[in-house]
Amino acid sequence: MERFGVAEVKAGGGLIGLCPMPGRAGDYAGDLAAVLSWAPGLVVTMATAAELALGAAALPADLAAAGIAWRHLPVADFAAESIALGDGWAGVSAEARGMLASGGRVLFHCLGGCGRSGMAALRLMVDCGEAPEAALARLRRARPCAIETDEQLRWAAGASSRAADGRTRSW
Repeated sequence: MERFGVAEVKAGGGLIGLCPMPGRAGDYAGDLAAVLSWAPGLVVTMATAAELALGAAALPADLAAAGIAWRHLPVADFAAESIALGDGWAGVSAEARGMLASGGRVLFHCLGGCGRSGMAALRLMVDCGEAPEAALARLRRARPCAIETDEQLRWAAGASSRAADGRTRSW
């Protein structure tokens, strides 16, 4: 298992970070310290409640104690959609874009910090006005495993998944 760390990419005037779930490798306190030292203003958990229970059940309370906003948009592993994501993305995106615009930091995590975190980070980059292809290339330079399925990529590209001529882009 890889060493815990936050991969980051510039977007919207601030930084977007991706990381595995704190505590996944058994060192919740050390991972939480790394998250806190990265200083996010907002942490978005893409992991399910069952996954959080594997070692990060205290994360929402610990972030709140540090004055960091936390949002939960659970999506099943390797999936690209959920009711929570469908209902909550617009609000989380607006909050995150506001934070980025003021030079802030937004951190996404799932279990491994790749698929679901990557799709959310890419979608936020697209929501900030970047072209999906260029944003994906930048994101994968920072976190090569970002986005694991075609469905995640399609969700992340959002409304921008069609070329100017109306044809669907091939990724």
